[in-house]
Amino acid sequence: MKIKLLSIIAAMLLFCGAQTVEAQVMKAADLENYAKERYGDKWLDAAANLASTLTLDKNESLTYQQIIEAPGKSKQQLYVALNYWVTATFKDKQAITLNDKEAGCIIISSTIDGIADHTGTLNRYVVSITPIIRLDIKEGRVRVTYTVQNYDILKAQDAGWLGGLLDNSDNRQDNQNVYSDGKRMKEDKTDRRLYDEQWEIAKHYPFVLKDAQKRTCSKALVMTHAYSNAIIDKVEEAIKNGIVGNEDDDW
Repeated sequence: MKIKLLSIIAAMLLFCGAQTVEAQVMKAADLENYAKERYGDKWLDAAANLASTLTLDKNESLTYQQIIEAPGKSKQQLYVALNYWVTATFKDKQAITLNDKEAGCIIISSTIDGIADHTGTLNRYVVSITPIIRLDIKEGRVRVTYTVQNYDILKAQDAGWLGGLLDNSDNRQDNQNVYSDGKRMKEDKTDRRLYDEQWEIAKHYPFVLKDAQKRTCSKALVMTHAYSNAIIDKVEEAIKNGIVGNEDDDW
């Protein structure tokens, strides 16, 4: 009986630990709530307001950079804290493209799916992004660089609201169901109307005012911006307090 009770407690602790780590990952739904709290839910207005504060880098990418001060913490301490945060946050180990302790540099490339989903007149679009997140570590400070150049688009052609009036076939419904799960392999040609695109941020609203995908790109921009803030907030929290709040040398 005692052994069984200990097993149950151990299972509960493992479950709680998994929940704590999983909470570090911001899903698209959580990101949307985060963005709405800060910028409101009128995406066109929010994107227009952000446009006056944003500039593209020399590669026409949307890049954010911030230095986080950590007085009294060594380069090694900061590296350990951030390496712990990165490995706990990004489950796909391939997302960590560089982890160099000596250079004090960690680079992550991880996709966040479905940050925007818009049904237009003719087509429907689901937008994902794959930011490059670079952490440069020195004695007492960390520099965070967050860069996104493109929106990754999953497009269902003729799946817009007008398409519903013109096409009531089972094929259209199947098309929507397949594309909306966000798991279709690249270059999958099983449905000729279903294909992937990349939209360069610099060539879309609000950086280009006349844009046929204005509504889609408005939300995509706000969500991309919000995710940069969330990442920087989480890095700062990991530096100052760790993941669970008790990673110190007094134990």
